[in-house]
Amino acid sequence: MSDTLSCVPRELHSRTSAGIQVSLWWPPAEGRTWVAVRDVRAGAGFVLPVQAGERARDVSGHPYACAARHGIAAPAGAA
Repeated sequence: MSDTLSCVPRELHSRTSAGIQVSLWWPPAEGRTWVAVRDVRAGAGFVLPVQAGERARDVSGHPYACAARHGIAAPAGAA
């Protein structure tokens, strides 16, 4: 059973403000993190991998700025 649980991503942090949900995820078996952003009002979102040299908490704190820096376009209507 522990092998199965190590494959399940864990939500490390989340917040919601003005219809924008931001969650920081970590799958123990993979050892990398990502940030999921969802605009509930627009029904759109994106996933942003935390890259080497970045702090996961900084990426989750400023996902739109990090997405722009990495060339990931935020969906239309997103903040």
